Parts: sequence; C-alpha cells; structure tokens
Amino acid sequence: MTYALWKLGKAERIAVYNLFFRRSPFQGEFTIFCGLDECLKFLENFHYTDSDVSYLRQVLPPSVEEEFYTYLKQLNAKDVTMYGVPEGSVVFPRVPLIQVEGPQAVLQLLETTFLTLVNYASLVATNAARFRLAAGAEKSLLEFGLRRAQGPDGGLSASKYCYVGGFDGTSNVLAGKLYNIPVKGTHAHAYVSSFSTLSEIPLTTIQPIANGKPVVNFVELCLQWRKKISGVIGYLSEEANDGELAAFVGYATAFPSGFLALVDTYDTLRSGLLNYCAVACALEELGYRSIGIRIDSGDLAYLSKVARKHFVTVANQFSLPWIAQTLIVASNDINEDTLYSLNEQGHSIDCYGVGTHLVTCQKQPALGCVYKLVEIGGEPTIKLSQDIEKVTLPGKKAVYRLIGKDGKALLDLVQRSTEAPPEVGKRVLCRHPFHEPKRAYVVPAQVEQLLQVFWKDGKICQTMPSLSEVKAKVQLSLLSLREDHKRNLNPTPYKVSVTDKLYHFLHDLWLLNAPIGELY
Repeated sequence: MTYALWKLGKAERIAVYNLFFRRSPFQGEFTIFCGLDECLKFLENFHYTDSDVSYLRQVLPPSVEEEFYTYLKQLNAKDVTMYGVPEGSVVFPRVPLIQVEGPQAVLQLLETTFLTLVNYASLVATNAARFRLAAGAEKSLLEFGLRRAQGPDGGLSASKYCYVGGFDGTSNVLAGKLYNIPVKGTHAHAYVSSFSTLSEIPLTTIQPIANGKPVVNFVELCLQWRKKISGVIGYLSEEANDGELAAFVGYATAFPSGFLALVDTYDTLRSGLLNYCAVACALEELGYRSIGIRIDSGDLAYLSKVARKHFVTVANQFSLPWIAQTLIVASNDINEDTLYSLNEQGHSIDCYGVGTHLVTCQKQPALGCVYKLVEIGGEPTIKLSQDIEKVTLPGKKAVYRLIGKDGKALLDLVQRSTEAPPEVGKRVLCRHPFHEPKRAYVVPAQVEQLLQVFWKDGKICQTMPSLSEVKAKVQLSLLSLREDHKRNLNPTPYKVSVTDKLYHFLHDLWLLNAPIGELY
C-alpha cells in the first residue's frame, strides 16, 4: 500500500486514523486500555535501516523504483501527531483509543504494530482486572502463567499487563527484573517427589536467630513436632510421607524466613498439612516464621477451610497465635468463574496463583481492535456496512467523559474536533450514533477530556507514568464506574454517545456515500 501511495503521489496527503474496538471482551461492558507507552516507544524509533531496505528489495517486485527505497530510508514519525486515552483508563466500544494524524503513507505503516501492541495488552489487562473484581480487593493475586503463555514474548507481556490490571506479583523472574514487578512463587511437586527419606538431608541444622541459643538437629526437631501435632489435629504421624517432610526440611533450611510449602503432592490433609505444621513449629522454636501453604488440587474451598481449622487448633494448643493466620494459596487451573464459585461456597483462601486462563485469555483470545481511516486531505471519510456495528464514525474527533454528581461516569461523548467541548453544569444533547429515538440531555458535574496529545513534532510531549502509576490508574478508573457496569452476569451497557452535530454529519455522509438501489 505504501508503494502504491508513493507511486500515485499521495504518500504525503494528511490523513487521520482511529484505533478502537467494537465490543468489550469476556461478555463484559468495560475494557482496560494498555499499550500506549509501547506505541510511543515505537514512534521514537520508527525508521528503516539499510538492512531493512535491503531485505525489501528482495521481496518487492523488481519494477519498484530505486527512488522508493530512498524514500523509505528517509521516513520517520516527526510529522505525526498522536492523541491517546491515558494508559490504564477504562474504555468502551467505538471510542478512539489512539488517533493519529500525519502523512498517509507513514500512518499506514503504523497500523499493524499499533494493533499488536494494543490488542493483547488491553485484553490481558482487562482479564486481570476482572479476576481482581472476582477475587475481591483483600485477596492477593499472583500471575503464574509463563509456562502456558504464547512464547517468551507473550509471557513477558502477560506478566507486565496482568500486574497493571490488578495482580500483585509474578513468578516470571525476568519480568520482575525488567518491570520491577514483585516476584513470588513456590516450589514444584517435582521438588517434593525427588525426596524419599529423611536421610537424604545433608544439612540437619539451622542457626537460631537468637544469639547464644544452642544449635539443634532440625530434622529431629521437626519429627518431634510432627508427633505432637498429629495428636492435636487427628492424623497419624505414621501416615505422613517422610520424603515430603524431607523436602520441606530441605526447603526450610534454604529459606527459613520464606518457607511456603506445596502440600498436595501425596495427601493434602494427612501428609502435607501435618508435615508443614511440624516444620513451621520447628522454625518458630528457632526464631523464624513460615509463610504458608499452597494447595494445587482437590476441592479448594473444602481443603482451605479444613486447613484453616487445623491452623487455629495448633495455634491455640501451642500458644502460637500467628499460625492461625497462616497464608493459604490456591492454584489449579483457576478461572474467573472459579473465583465466583469459591466465593459462593465460602473458603479460607488468602491468595490465588493463576496461570493458563489468565495469560491465554481462554474465555476470549482476541480483543479485535481495528485501525480505520476517518479523514483524508481534510475531508472526513466513512466506512459503510450492512452490519451497523462496522459503520465508522467519520472525521477527526474529540472525546469527553461526562461525570455525574455522585462521581460516577454517565457516558462518553464523541464529537467533531471543531466543536466546543462540553461544559460543567451546562446541558448537552447526547445521542446514540445510529438509533434516532435514543437521546438524552446530560448536565455533567465533571468533564474529563479523554483524547490527549502524547506525540507531536517528533517527540513525546507528556511525562509518562511508571508501571505502578498505571496500575493505580486502573483501579481509580474502575471506581468511577457504577457497579452494574462491572458485574459478572448481565452487566448494564455503558453509553457511548455522539453530539447532535456529529449525529447529523454522520447520517448526511452516510446517505451521500450509500448507493441508491433500483427495483425492476
């Protein structure tokens, strides 16, 4: 396309493109916009190297003029102006997330990259935000999805944008290094099953925290505690797996202040829980406090409640009150519906480790953002379709969020860029873009400008927020929505309206471009 535009002398025509989506994902009514920062980085580095041009010479037809390759070498984004919604904002269908203005050939070359940078980032951040809503603000959420993600690049993007969407940490160490995301994780079943007897533990001592306290045989101490605890919680010490205890002892020796055990390798209650309590109490005797357990199989609601009951019993019996609050982590193919089901059942889970359903977005694997021409040479354009959903809103636009007296968003208002912005306290007519009877007057208590200039004259023109600031923006933005817009089942659609002027302009242009049929 770029070559055709160049050959026809149209490459420098000033165009306007909008990037938007048509439906919110996961049968919901909101989306979290992410990927803006990466788009700006792409603009900063946009150019064709000698190597790029050399490759293009090999794949393009031999009839392509040498002058075109010279043109490519000179291309950059200095004549592009990019408007965007602030990253981390809650956004809705038809609202331009990004609006770019500049030479048509350059803008056309941005399309695929912008779409790939925004589509997945916004999708997985939205998925993470929905998991956060389902789990509740008080629960911890850890992203465990790297091994199930679509390759290493997908894994890094997933870790980054799941954190933005509301997760508290990741098991992806590289993502932690690159993006300063808290790194969290536990050992695997393979670690536990690699031990068979207590004799495999070469290090049998842990240095007590208190100075002057004698060093004791840690394995023997754990065995003593296992015998005492077994009678208290009603399980036989002999039923617990010694290989599992060896694994726990070895792990505690390595991480005495960070001991969190995976307890379902053999039997969660009769072996894993008992062995964990034995090691935790032994560590306490030496001045250390363990963190908790992870359950990766079985009836998570039931097992978590039984585990909590036993922790309380041990705490009361041995005057160790902190054990009652032991962290319980649950994993095992958790999805959004699982979280709602667990809430209905009642559970004692403090933290969820979520992988496959989170990073692969199994409920909906693509957002479906599109990048459409809306103006060329100062003249608005429209894309028509028998499917009303695919009819575009023409022309360069401004977008505002109108907020009510209660601080909740009422609707997003799309208007032509030449129109005066809506004003606080002044009535404005808001219309559905395609259904004439659907209209309402709105008197906003607050007006928020959504599309802002982020790139102009070859440089970023705003201070970009940190990842943690974008993460905070997501939660603040979600708070601005009514609860019925965010609910899991049958959420209320959020209104995206147009001004009266844009409504009439849209329909006039539609009639002007639509062919008139003829009957015989």
